[in-house]
Amino acid sequence: MKVVSNTTPIISLASVNKLLLLKELFGKIYIPNAVYKEIKSKEAFGYEEIDSEYFQTVEVIGTKYLGFLLNELDLGEAEAIILSIEIDADVLIIDERLGYKMAKSQKINVIGTLSVLFMAKQRGLIKNVKPLLDEMIQKGRWYSNTVYNHFLKQVNES
Repeated sequence: MKVVSNTTPIISLASVNKLLLLKELFGKIYIPNAVYKEIKSKEAFGYEEIDSEYFQTVEVIGTKYLGFLLNELDLGEAEAIILSIEIDADVLIIDERLGYKMAKSQKINVIGTLSVLFMAKQRGLIKNVKPLLDEMIQKGRWYSNTVYNHFLKQVNES
């Protein structure tokens, strides 16, 4: 399975010491150079973990549409979408709403960090998602009350 990730899911999962869930669920995770550079730009969540063997940094080849995407997205999001298309990824993990919608419009199978947590719970890799979600929020991740409550209801933890 080929899985590409944007920056935010990596940082979010690293903030709660659950970045290994990506490896356990998907094996290798492909990231574009821009995502690697974003994470390495400051020593924060994911800074060391991004150099793990299960992350493979890939240079985006076709930059024909990069300028167009950069009108709406940051470089990491744009390159993640392009890389997903270039390597014919099975899944793109991206949280930013506009990037998510743009990827969907290109028929890319898109999930977010919450979906990763849900999958991990379904497979018995974690027992509960609420403590992890609360910790991510405490460490700077933002979810609306609607998304928060809907997700917890969806995973039977409301």
